Amino acid sequence: MLLTHLKQVPPMQCVLSSRSRALALATALMLGVASPASADSDFVETSGRVLMFALPAAGGAYALYKGDRQGLFQIGASVVSAYGASYLLQQVVKEERPDHSGWDSFPSDSTAIAFSAASSIQIRYGWDYGLPAYAIAAYVGYSRVEADKHHWGDVAVGALIGWAAGWLLTDPYEEMPAMQVYADTKGAAVNLRWTF
Repeated sequence: MLLTHLKQVPPMQCVLSSRSRALALATALMLGVASPASADSDFVETSGRVLMFALPAAGGAYALYKGDRQGLFQIGASVVSAYGASYLLQQVVKEERPDHSGWDSFPSDSTAIAFSAASSIQIRYGWDYGLPAYAIAAYVGYSRVEADKHHWGDVAVGALIGWAAGWLLTDPYEEMPAMQVYADTKGAAVNLRWTF
């Protein structure tokens, strides 16, 4: 009886597009390869650094691909703002890094940059792009702790700063057609739009 009931349960449907599922799978595989049990700390630190720069670059490249100059500006503004806010806090709050290499541990500017880009991408282009971006940003935060450069609290505050910068400075993308044609029994109209 129990098995009959289980067969009648409909399968879960995924709301992500196939492109987003592929990005999420690639991110999950990358995180699985870089698990703490099997990863070399240098690899984790280096890959986190690379992804910290790659995430805003990918968001900017996608904005350029879409011809979305406003999106490019908003992603850039959120990244610069998050970095600036975290840098100012590092100058005021003197917390030693776990590896004793400096007194600029709080907050994590790397995490702030990654989360500002992820937040901007999600708000501007939706969850299909935002979910993988947040996964990459989370990996950047993890890499900073694994590399012994930050405490978890530093990473959490950096993520909050980055998320807030993206949330405050990014608007959802509204794609408008280049040409609209209207017609009815009383007449017709053509609306053209171009960007320069």
